[in-house]
Amino acid sequence: MKSVLYILTVLTVIGLAFWAYRENYATQQSLSDTEKLHRDIQRAHARLAVLRAEWAYLNRPDRLRDLADINFDSLGLLPLAPEQFGIIDQVAYPVPEEVPITNPMDVPITDPAGMQVTNPVDVSTMEADE
Repeated sequence: MKSVLYILTVLTVIGLAFWAYRENYATQQSLSDTEKLHRDIQRAHARLAVLRAEWAYLNRPDRLRDLADINFDSLGLLPLAPEQFGIIDQVAYPVPEEVPITNPMDVPITDPAGMQVTNPVDVSTMEADE
């Protein structure tokens, strides 16, 4: 009986050693994947910073003004003037539809399922009970 116990113990130790070996390499692989992702993110941030700098450089007002002057014949762009903007009073907003005030007891009440409730409970009495 002792020999069977010794054999099972040795097999358990071998199995645990194999499991620990595999977990060690899986962890190392996950760490290297994580480091690779961090490097990729850093490169993407650096590229984004370069793109933002290029965008700011290309959108300088003096450069855009020169481009508008050069391409005036084909584009017909003119500088903005204060007269081109409207006054808020000139905006025609739609008039809201007036809803008549009715007795709250006349308004049909529906439950969440969409079924009409025939005898609604008075909320004021419920609050007084609590």
